Amino acid sequence: MATDAPNANLATLLTESAAKHPDRIAIRLDDVAVPYAALDAGSQRVAGLLRDLGVEPGDRVGIMLPNVPHFPLAYYGALRLGAVVVPMNPLLSKREVAYYLDNSEAKLLLAWHGFAESAEGGADQAEIDARVLLVEPADIAQRVAAAEPIAEVAQKAGDDTAVVLYTSGTTGHPKGAELTHHSVGSNVEACLDLFRPTEQDVFFGGLPFFHVFGQTATLNVAVAVGAEVTLLPRFDPTQALEIVQRDKVSIFMGVPTMHGAILHHPKRTDYDTSSLRLFVSGGSALPVEVLKGVKDAFATPILEGYGLSETSPVASFSRIDLPQKPGSIGVPISGVEMRLVDDAGVEVPVGEVGELQIKGPNVMKGYWRNPEATANAIDEDGWFSSGDMAKKNEDGFYFIVDRKKDLIIRGGYNVYPREVEEVLYEHPAVSEAAVIGLPHESLGEEVGAAVALKAGQQVSEDELQAFVKEQVAAYKYPRRVWIVEELPKGPTGKILKRQISAPEGGA
Repeated sequence: MATDAPNANLATLLTESAAKHPDRIAIRLDDVAVPYAALDAGSQRVAGLLRDLGVEPGDRVGIMLPNVPHFPLAYYGALRLGAVVVPMNPLLSKREVAYYLDNSEAKLLLAWHGFAESAEGGADQAEIDARVLLVEPADIAQRVAAAEPIAEVAQKAGDDTAVVLYTSGTTGHPKGAELTHHSVGSNVEACLDLFRPTEQDVFFGGLPFFHVFGQTATLNVAVAVGAEVTLLPRFDPTQALEIVQRDKVSIFMGVPTMHGAILHHPKRTDYDTSSLRLFVSGGSALPVEVLKGVKDAFATPILEGYGLSETSPVASFSRIDLPQKPGSIGVPISGVEMRLVDDAGVEVPVGEVGELQIKGPNVMKGYWRNPEATANAIDEDGWFSSGDMAKKNEDGFYFIVDRKKDLIIRGGYNVYPREVEEVLYEHPAVSEAAVIGLPHESLGEEVGAAVALKAGQQVSEDELQAFVKEQVAAYKYPRRVWIVEELPKGPTGKILKRQISAPEGGA
């Protein structure tokens, strides 16, 4: 049916940049460089291949690929056809793959050949009949080249679903956040305002594209202006610094552990990082000491933001044109409202801690085919409950105190882990820290801290405990401190507290 409405399809980000900047490099992976014209032409043939395999507009297509050029080809090709993208971590187990396929009712799964066992095994275990197409570079290139291209971009309204993005599933099964073309598109516009990129910029592509931060704030934002994304499929600080130097990276997108890793790299000063003009951090709280360290070491601004899968993801950010408040997640992005409420849903006074709620065009449509979970997360007025505890100062800047579920209640007193972690990060020997609640017979919970040290540094657990004890209230300092080689991390580099436990024994 003909329509005069503008096409909200996210694939138009690519088609418009390809028309303006056909010869500029869109995606780079070491020696492979894909110009915008080639990325657009490739997405046309991917769309044709998907159609040949029985995919129709509205069907779900799983994309189980690392950060390789095939990801944007598959992503924009599926969107171009009018399909819904279901991004999947290549490291998922067979059981997890089966759940994603069943829950989304995906018709097809595009999976990297190196993960064939879990992809095909998961499809075999799934109750639905999902076809698996393995992406092996030589074979897939032939199949794509032989497909009839689809030049037109499927017409989509703003509230049509573009992506079903599964949350981490820290409680029960993962839920599919239903992101629309408008919710992601509005987030891209907000990031353009924040980062102010141009076609001359080079983005560091170390954030996984199967995760919402990398997908929206790196891939879609860069493509929107015709900038380059240089990929690193698996983060390594040495390789990251080599890429910054080799490709003259100007915008370094990362999570706090990535920023900390290159900051503390023993040979950091051996690399030419003069091309960097901006660091962007999200995914989890950025320790103040890391923020200060990055700004000083690279003489470059670092913007810290906040968001969730359900908010496409960005909800707030510090800004270049506003004073930076260390430890703050900044102010709401354009068009987005935030408020803090108590357990009864009543707004709390300025300076007091409450649960952060978000309302705006970035909020998901709901959880995929899960109306009960959607109703629990989004009230009838459109406010999304984040599960994060925060406070706001007189200037309107927000500060995350901690995850509501991470709150430690010790003998009736509230202990917010981030406050204790910030103190630990101030110790010169500490590289990373995670504070968790430990079961306690009489207090309910006790405060524990797992700490990883910088290379070549030594400090005792008792010394770390004493260091914190001097700077926080008596009920807050960790009674158990243990040193580990490294802290467990998820695919985006976020520290996974649920996988941390105290060693047996100890006081």
